[in-house]
Amino acid sequence: MKKDTFNLTMSQTGKKNSSEEETKSQASFVNKFLRASKAENRKENSDLKTTDSQPSDGSQKTATFDTGKPLSSEVEFRPRMEKNEQFLQKLGKKAVDKCLDLNNCGLARADLREMVALLPSLPDLEELDISWNDFVGGTLLSITQQMHLVSKLKILRLGSCRLTTEDVQALGEALEMIPELEELNLSWNSKVGGNLPLILQKFQKGSKIQTLELVDCALTSEDGAFVGQLLPVLQGLEVLDLSMNRNIGGSLHRLAQGLKCTSNLRVLKLHSCGLSQKSVKTLGSAFRYLGELRKLDLSCNKKLSGGFEDSSAQLALLKHLEVLDLHQCSLTAGDVVLLTQVIPLLSNLQELDLSANKKMGSSSENLLSRLRFLPALKSLLINNCALESETFTALAEASIHLPALEIFNLSWNKCVGGNLKLLLESLKLSTSLQVLRLSSCSLVTEDVALLASVIGAGRLAKLQKLDLSYNDSICDEGWAIFCQNVCFLKELTELDISLRPSNSRDCGRWFRHLLCAVTKIPEITEIGMKRWILPASQEEALECFDRDHKRSIHFDHGGLQ
Repeated sequence: MKKDTFNLTMSQTGKKNSSEEETKSQASFVNKFLRASKAENRKENSDLKTTDSQPSDGSQKTATFDTGKPLSSEVEFRPRMEKNEQFLQKLGKKAVDKCLDLNNCGLARADLREMVALLPSLPDLEELDISWNDFVGGTLLSITQQMHLVSKLKILRLGSCRLTTEDVQALGEALEMIPELEELNLSWNSKVGGNLPLILQKFQKGSKIQTLELVDCALTSEDGAFVGQLLPVLQGLEVLDLSMNRNIGGSLHRLAQGLKCTSNLRVLKLHSCGLSQKSVKTLGSAFRYLGELRKLDLSCNKKLSGGFEDSSAQLALLKHLEVLDLHQCSLTAGDVVLLTQVIPLLSNLQELDLSANKKMGSSSENLLSRLRFLPALKSLLINNCALESETFTALAEASIHLPALEIFNLSWNKCVGGNLKLLLESLKLSTSLQVLRLSSCSLVTEDVALLASVIGAGRLAKLQKLDLSYNDSICDEGWAIFCQNVCFLKELTELDISLRPSNSRDCGRWFRHLLCAVTKIPEITEIGMKRWILPASQEEALECFDRDHKRSIHFDHGGLQ
């Protein structure tokens, strides 16, 4: 939902020159005031004196506009709005009309009281985010009691607020007062676990909720079953995130039954949910009903190992799937064989994460070669998969057919070292690559010299992040060649050439080449050089660079020699 903000600073209204614009501005202001303070207006209107120029009926508002004088209530309202604006400015926020974002503001209890006082002046509020503020816990009742004043609320985020059981109960009652709610985020609140029905029981058929995020809420198996029962009511649900709730795996059957009734679901995240080998088959029974699903995250469920051997074909039913995350799922050789048949059929796939599945290293040659059938692929994460020479060769050949690739992570695959030349053609042809990670790949001097030649030829022009860390075998001559060419990466923002934690070395003469190159890279802000030690002369050169160029670039190095 697009955020709609409106500056409430009174001085800006006064800057309008045209009398017509001024009248519209006053009318808007008074209408806002009338909505926020109806009871107060009625009392004040009864006390107003009737005169020949100001009749006692409703036409007195028109008379006010004719004379150009503000209502007495407006005079009282203006200081209140200025006070609200001061409160927001203190927190580094701007005055708003429909969006109040106080996420991670370090709110104290006094701040929360001020925020509660602010709500009556924001009757059109559609988004309220007070996530990552610990002091919200135990005080939510004071906020929920004002929910009837912000009944147009569409987004409510209360992530990591240390909600108590009493807070959870109060929230359950308050949700009934905001029927327009489309997004609810209660993530990282452990007291939600075991109490989920208290919160969501007010949801009725026809609920407008589209996004429900309950990450790491200590949900119980019973909570999972409740979600399964609730899903048929949430016909408009598009995003469901139950990640990091390890106990809901036991209620996956009930959850899958509910998923069959959520035909509009676009995102399903079950990261680290204690899913078992049988879970793939259980979930697969619902896939035929999830024709709109765009993102599926089953990552960090190590007990899924072997689960795709009998059930991976059901993934092919997700014709519109764009993101598939299976990292750290302990995929077996059998899983890889079945995925080899399915993944090429997901022609809309844009992001594929198979990282941290070390058992697939020797059996993924066919799978990686078939990535050529995914022309829309933008992100490929295959780091720490124990790739072997044959599998890396298959990957390199397939990568030539991935013109849209923007993120490529091969880190922690030792077979890349000495074989980067296999990727030469794809690197030469790449026009979209923005992130390239080759950390701990046992790269040698020849590899980095090859990379430098590709960069120097004007390739990889879109690259923004380059990670060459933990490749300690590259000699100073190799780093010198690289630093002389890195200046051609005009859009680079981050570069990491750090050494392993167990190693440290003096910077060679290449450091001066690096400083020279940085002056020609306008966007760079971060250079990782951990455990590279600067001799005094190079430290002085860095200080001169900082003084002369006055750029905010962080050199994270190992310090002085």
